[in-house]
Amino acid sequence: MKNTLLLALTFILGLNFALAQEQTVKLHGKILTADGLPAWGLSLSIKNTKNVAYTDREGVFAISAPAGNSVLVIKSSVSHQEQEVAVEAAVDKVLATITIKEKSYELNEVVVTGQYEPQSMKNAVYKVRTINAEKIKLRAATNIQQILNTEFGFRFSNDLTLGVSNVEMMGMSGRNVKILLDGVPLVDRSDLKEALNQIDINTVERIEIVEGPMSVVYGTDALAGVINIITKGKSGARFGVSARIQEETAGNEYEAFNGKGNHNKNVSVNWQNNGWSAMAGFSNNTFGGWNVPSKTATRDEVNAIQFWKPKDQYLANARVGYTNAKFNIWYRADFVNEDITSRGGINPNYTVVTQTYTTDRLNNQLHANWNFNKKLSLTMVGGYTNLQRKTKTTQYNFATGAESLTTGAGEQDVAKFNATLFRATLQYRISDLIAVQPGVEINREGASGQRIKGDPVINDYAFFASAEIKPLTVLKLRPAVRLIKNSVYDAPAAVPSLNAMLNLTQQLDLRVGYGRGFRAPALRELYFDFFDASHSIMGNENLKAEKSNSFDASLTWSAIRKSNLQFTTTLAGFYNHFYDRIEYGQYENDPTVTTLINISKYKTTGFSLDNTFNYRDLQLNLGFSYIGRYNELTQGSFGDEVPQFSWTPEFFSNVIYTLPKIKGSVSLAFKHTGSRPSYQINSANPNEVRLAKVGSFTWTDLMINKTINKYLMLNAGVKNLFDITTLTNTATASGGAHSSGGGVVPYSYGRSYVLGLAFNWDKY
Repeated sequence: MKNTLLLALTFILGLNFALAQEQTVKLHGKILTADGLPAWGLSLSIKNTKNVAYTDREGVFAISAPAGNSVLVIKSSVSHQEQEVAVEAAVDKVLATITIKEKSYELNEVVVTGQYEPQSMKNAVYKVRTINAEKIKLRAATNIQQILNTEFGFRFSNDLTLGVSNVEMMGMSGRNVKILLDGVPLVDRSDLKEALNQIDINTVERIEIVEGPMSVVYGTDALAGVINIITKGKSGARFGVSARIQEETAGNEYEAFNGKGNHNKNVSVNWQNNGWSAMAGFSNNTFGGWNVPSKTATRDEVNAIQFWKPKDQYLANARVGYTNAKFNIWYRADFVNEDITSRGGINPNYTVVTQTYTTDRLNNQLHANWNFNKKLSLTMVGGYTNLQRKTKTTQYNFATGAESLTTGAGEQDVAKFNATLFRATLQYRISDLIAVQPGVEINREGASGQRIKGDPVINDYAFFASAEIKPLTVLKLRPAVRLIKNSVYDAPAAVPSLNAMLNLTQQLDLRVGYGRGFRAPALRELYFDFFDASHSIMGNENLKAEKSNSFDASLTWSAIRKSNLQFTTTLAGFYNHFYDRIEYGQYENDPTVTTLINISKYKTTGFSLDNTFNYRDLQLNLGFSYIGRYNELTQGSFGDEVPQFSWTPEFFSNVIYTLPKIKGSVSLAFKHTGSRPSYQINSANPNEVRLAKVGSFTWTDLMINKTINKYLMLNAGVKNLFDITTLTNTATASGGAHSSGGGVVPYSYGRSYVLGLAFNWDKY
C-alpha cells in the first residue's frame, strides 16, 4: 500500500513538473530607443519570477515566461527607472516592438568607472572618455595599443631589447597610470605596462578613460588617471558563436598565415538562459618580427640593426555568471602565454646566443552585486593574479651542432609575481540629495626570483569613503578620502579628493576637481638587484611613496541634442605637481652602483579641446591638445636659462562614415603629434644647456568594413598610412635601462596592409 501511494505521489509530482515546464514559453521581441535605433544592453525580467535577459546590439531579446499574462520589466542603466509592459506569453510568441524613452546617444554614453552605479556620461562627476565596441571593431585592432595610439594625450614608447611597449598618459609615464580589467588592477613585473598588450582585444566591450588622480577609489599608481578595459558580458542570444581571422603585413614583409607579418585568429562561444550565462574564447596572435637579421648575420651586423622581435601569444578566457532582479554574480578567468624571441648574431667561434622571454599570466576575478532595495546595494570584487616571466638563454654551436644553456648572470631566470585583491563597497542613497559610499580594500603582493632579494610580500589595507551631495539642483559635490596602512613603506595617512559638477545651463556643464595622488614603490624598485658585465643596479627598501597634488577642470557644451544631429564640445585643463618622485641615482656607499631614490619633483600641465559631431551616417571626433612637461634643470643653476615647461601639441580626428546601401563603413583615425622638446646639459660643456628634440610624426589608420551577409563581415585597410618607423632625436641620451644613447627613436614597423574576416552566428 505504501509503495502504491509513493508511486502515485511520484507520478503526480512528475506530471505537475511536466505541466509547469509546458507552461513556460519563450518570448521574443525587439526594443528601440526613442529615436528609433536598437536599444542594446538593457536588463529585462519577468515580474515575480527570477527570469532575466538582455538585449543584444540589434535590440533583440528572448526571455522565458509563464504562459498567459505577464509583466515585462525593462531597466535602463541611464535613468535607473523601470518600465513595465504587459505581455501575453504564448508558444513562439513574438512581441510587438517596444520603444523606451531614452535616446540612443544616452544609452551609448553610460559609464561605470569611478561611479556609484552605471550612469550617463553627462551626469558623471568625473570627466570620462569612452571608446565603444563599434570603434574597436571598425579599427581592426589586434591589441589595446592600436586603439589608444590615436587618442589624444597618449603616447607609446618601445623597448626593442625586451620587445615590449609602454604607455604615457597626459605627459606622465606608465608607472603613474592604473590599468584595470573590469575594475581589477592588472599586475606588471616592472613599471612598464606590458599587461596592456596582453589582453585579448576580441573580448573587449569598451574602454573607459578617466584623467586625473583616482587614488581615493583605486589606490596606488592612479596619479595620471585610469584606463578601465571592460570586457563583454551577457549576450542577448541564447547561444552564439563568433570567429575572426586577420592577416596583416609588417611593413613590406609578409608570409601567409605564419612567419613574417601579423597573424590573428579567434573563436568564442556564448550561452545564456534564465539568468545563467557562460562564454569562452581562444585567440592566437603571431608577430613574425620586422627587419630581423638573417640567420647567417654576424654579431656586429646584428648589433647595428634596429629590429622588432618575433612574438607569439596564446590567449584564453572564460566567464560564467548568474543574474536575477536583485543579485548578480560572475567569475572570469584570463590566461596568456607569450614568447618573445631574441636571436643574436654568429660569434667568431661560430656560436650564436638566443634569448627567449616567456610570460605566463593568469587573471582571476569574482564580482558580486546585491540590490537590497532602490536605496541600498553592496558590491564585492575579488581578484587573484599569477604572473611568471621566464628568461632562457641558449648557445648553439654550428661546428658541433650542440645546444646548451648559458651561465651568465641573469641569463637563466624565473621571476614570479602574484597579487590578491578584495574590495567591498556599500552604496546607500539616503535621499535624493545625498548618497554615501564607504568601502574597504585589501591588497597583497608577493614576488620571488633570482634577481629579487628573498621572497618579499607587501600587504596594503585601506578604508575609503565618499559622499555625493546635491545642495542645489544644479550642483553635485563629491568629497572623498582614503585611509591607508602598508606593511612595508610609509604610506600617506590620508588621501583626499574633492570633485564638483555644476550645470550652468541645460547644455553647459562645468566640472572641477582636486585630488591627492600617490604611487607606492613597486616590489621591483624595493627588492630588485641585478649585477652583470653591463649592469650594476640595486633596489632600495627605504623608498617612500610618490605623492602628487592635482587639479583639473572641464567645460562641456552639449550644443545640439536631436535625433539625427548631436554636437558636443569639451574644453579641459589639468595641472599635476609630484613630490618624492622615484628616480635612478648613485648609491651613496658605492658611486659605481645605480639605485633608486626619492629625489625628484615633477610637473605636468596642459589643456585639450575635444569636439564630437554625429549626423545621420557620419560620426566625427576632432580636437587639439597642448601638453607641457616639467624641465627638471629649472631646479638648479640653469633655472634662468630653461623654461619651466616644454610643450608638445597634438591634433587628432576620428571619422566613421556608414554606407547603408552597401552595408559598409569607412573609418579614419588620425593624430599628429608635434616635436617633443627637452633640455639637457651639454656633454661637451657642462656649464651650458642645450635644447634637444624628438621629432614630430603623423599616425593615420584607414579601414573599410563591409557586411557580406547576416553572418560575415569583411574588413580591409591600411594602418600607419604615412609609414612611420623611427623618430628623429637630437638628444645625446634617450634614457631608460635599455637605451642606446641618442639617435633615432624606434616607433613602428612601418605601413601595414590588413585583410580580415569576422563570423557571427546567434540563436535566440
